[in-house]
Amino acid sequence: MKAKSMKARLNKYLIAAVVLSGSLFALTFKASAQGTPVKNIVLVHGAFADGSGFQAVYNILAKKGYNVTVVQNPLTSLKDDVDAANRILDKQDGPTVLVGHSYGGTVITEAGNNSKVVALVYIAAFAPDKGENTIKWVQSAPPAPENGILPPDDKGFVYYDKAKFHGGFAGDLSQAEADFMFASQGPTSVQCFITPITEAAWKTKPSYGIVATEDKSIVPDVERTMYKRAGAKITEVKGSHVIFISQPEAVAKVIIEAANSVK
Repeated sequence: MKAKSMKARLNKYLIAAVVLSGSLFALTFKASAQGTPVKNIVLVHGAFADGSGFQAVYNILAKKGYNVTVVQNPLTSLKDDVDAANRILDKQDGPTVLVGHSYGGTVITEAGNNSKVVALVYIAAFAPDKGENTIKWVQSAPPAPENGILPPDDKGFVYYDKAKFHGGFAGDLSQAEADFMFASQGPTSVQCFITPITEAAWKTKPSYGIVATEDKSIVPDVERTMYKRAGAKITEVKGSHVIFISQPEAVAKVIIEAANSVK
């Protein structure tokens, strides 16, 4: 009986030791994970643009030690653009802040479900919910008179009116800068705008939203409405739709805040 009793006590102590060891490991792992700073930033451009517009934001973040990658959207469908973002995200070596401008906000809303993503930053961007698409929000308020988004052509691609591009898209840039942006814009398939979101990442991940108060391509109140619904921390910046070009310091500040706030 004594031998059985001693064996039972030893088994009890052994089980307790294993449980304690596992608990300590879990606490250590959690502390380690929480103490890991976010150093990866992935930037996603929108329609009527390409990744080169992020150069100033890239330079600011890179000088502060962030690993910054710019996605080049094919703009052929929402799925293709989300796949392009995920290919970049899968290559990151740790937690990542995912940033999207304009239609790029729709892309990050879907691609943000990637396990590498720990926070989302919307720059004058769309933030649809599950089952919603971009066009729903484009049509949710009367457009500004300067807005120059043209109907799809016979191949199903959408362009921005050259005559309205400067005032409607990049009003606080020089004419020369706006001309280059127009010349380098990627044709955007209407499929990008009409395809619904399957899961909205902002429902499970912290979000930050930048409102461009002088935006003529997305009505600022539409941006505010989407951001509030997403529970995003909202920052208002005076500037055109392309504030990431005209106000790169203000935009980079919000991205850095997002990176520093992840717990």
